[in-house]
Amino acid sequence: MQALVWIFRLLIVVILLWFALKNTDLVKLHGFPGQVWEAPLVFVILVVFVAGVVIGLLAWVPTVIRQRREISRLRRAATQAAAVASIAPPPVADVSATDIHGI
Repeated sequence: MQALVWIFRLLIVVILLWFALKNTDLVKLHGFPGQVWEAPLVFVILVVFVAGVVIGLLAWVPTVIRQRREISRLRRAATQAAAVASIAPPPVADVSATDIHGI
C-alpha cells in the first residue's frame, strides 16, 4: 500500500513538473501606471496559489481559536461536574413510589 502511495506522489510531481515546463512563457503584469513586471507564467500561478493558501489560513485562524476556547471551557465544566458528582452522594430512589403492585 505504501508503494502505491509513493507512486501516486511521484505521478503528481511529474505532472506538476510537466505543467511548469510547458508554461515558461513570460507574462506581463501591469501594476500602478507605468509599472510593468514580467515573470514566467508558472511563477505567477505559484505566487497566486501560495497567496490564496495564506489568506485561507488567516481566515481560518479565528475559528480555530474560538473552538479551542470552547473546548477548554467545556473541559473545565466537565472537570467541575465530575468533582461535584464524586463529592455528593447519588440520590436515593423512593421504592414505594415505584411499586406497581400496591403491596
